[in-house]
Amino acid sequence: MSINIKLLSEICEVPGAPGFEQKIREVILREVTPLVDEVSVDNIGNVIAFKKGKKSKKLMMAAHMDEIAFIVSHIDDAGFIRFQPLGGFDPKTLTAQRVIIHGKKDIIGVMGCKPIHIMTAEERAKKLELKDYYIDTGMPKKEVEKIVDIGDAITRERTLIEMGDCVNTKSLDNRVSVFILIEMLRELKKKPAFDIYAVFTVQEEVGLRGAKASALEISPDFAVNIDTTIAFDTPDSRPEEIVTKLGEGTAIKIKDSSVICDRRMVEYMRSQAKKKKIKYQLELLAAGGTDTAALQYNNAGGSIAGALSIPTRHIHQSIEMCHKQDIRDTIDLLRACAEDMDKHDWSFL
Repeated sequence: MSINIKLLSEICEVPGAPGFEQKIREVILREVTPLVDEVSVDNIGNVIAFKKGKKSKKLMMAAHMDEIAFIVSHIDDAGFIRFQPLGGFDPKTLTAQRVIIHGKKDIIGVMGCKPIHIMTAEERAKKLELKDYYIDTGMPKKEVEKIVDIGDAITRERTLIEMGDCVNTKSLDNRVSVFILIEMLRELKKKPAFDIYAVFTVQEEVGLRGAKASALEISPDFAVNIDTTIAFDTPDSRPEEIVTKLGEGTAIKIKDSSVICDRRMVEYMRSQAKKKKIKYQLELLAAGGTDTAALQYNNAGGSIAGALSIPTRHIHQSIEMCHKQDIRDTIDLLRACAEDMDKHDWSFL
């Protein structure tokens, strides 16, 4: 179950809001450059790491580097900051949470809303919305405006901790997959079956934008996306709602609301997991999607596409949690798929 916690912590904690991925891109370039034959950054900001394979078929493996975040939209007369979301947030999880405003320098803010003590009965019964929140920096408008501009990015403030066999931090969606893709390349000791294009995409949380651009450019024959998925294995779940469970292995995606994975890729992943004795579970996600859809159809003729998903509790909230063994299993199965892809029968028959 050994994984590099120090590197995972850095990858998760570095900021990278959609459209503001500079700092996480620097970390990715530092780590991936020694592991591959060529590295490039395209116009939208995707990192494309190329590793030559035994055969000239194209295998695209993708993990998005951006995280759900906010953007400054207004500073009021008292210095409180209003914001718009960059990606989907569950508003109920934001109360009294610390955030980082990335202005001329980084400053800490606190998510605030009306105190429950002075709410009316109607207000208490109402579900909180993002517009009900503001960010308090503890500074007056004059001081805030010396540092913060409209359009600055805001990310969550959370360090990574280990809890039992799990890791807990912000942005495991989808930095855990960035970590997995890097570590898979590091552990890939033999020449892969096909040419690998390991792509660390941008702006997934706001519409799969980086993946669409890179899939169009690469036009892969095969594609594997790596992302997180819901682990609703908690006391408030019914068996049919669970999707995945922590500690039960990497999840081989069958479908989500945006994609039906190619049955040939699902079969191949399952056969490799059984062959290598890697624990896995199957994922059918009723709502939500990932870059997998863009990789499947955003190129001429499409690709044979599938996905590996890391079970994650508390997803799209202030903190998220993954099991270390599931992370290890995903690295192992991703590597097994890359090494032996030429040995599978990919015909429709």
